[in-house]
Amino acid sequence: MIVIALGANLAGPDGTPPLVTCTRALAAVASLPGLALRAASPWYESAPVPPSGQPPYINGVASFSGIIAPEALLSALQAIEARFGRLRGLPNAARTLDLDIIDLDGLCRASPDPILPHPRAHERAFVLAPLADIAPDWRHPVLGQSAAALLAGLPGQMIRKLAARDAAR
Repeated sequence: MIVIALGANLAGPDGTPPLVTCTRALAAVASLPGLALRAASPWYESAPVPPSGQPPYINGVASFSGIIAPEALLSALQAIEARFGRLRGLPNAARTLDLDIIDLDGLCRASPDPILPHPRAHERAFVLAPLADIAPDWRHPVLGQSAAALLAGLPGQMIRKLAARDAAR
């Protein structure tokens, strides 16, 4: 299973709200050759991690099946981010779109990029909560724990599932 996290907290260059950007980005990722969408989580709103005073994020997670090289997937995701106005600057800065590879069929590697599994996914409620929604049997390839167990062990992080009426906007 390939797991990709999606997030945004700034409007796109054309004023597109983060939720719309994330929804459109999910469709763009799902259309990549070699990938087939298996499941997409509900959307969540979360506070930035680490806390920084920036606007809240819209986050979700999707799982895919398929065969794709890690470098090719990273390149494709970065191209999608650029199409949606992502500018790379400071780490953890506000952004129009963030696409992260969380897991790629259990592959573990420290280099080259992308580092797999994602090196901070297990510390982030905005990844673990939506991941637990769509893949309750998923286990972290290094830690061996489920998303729900990892989430339960986190210190408090502000996150809330968006109601269907919010997500429909």
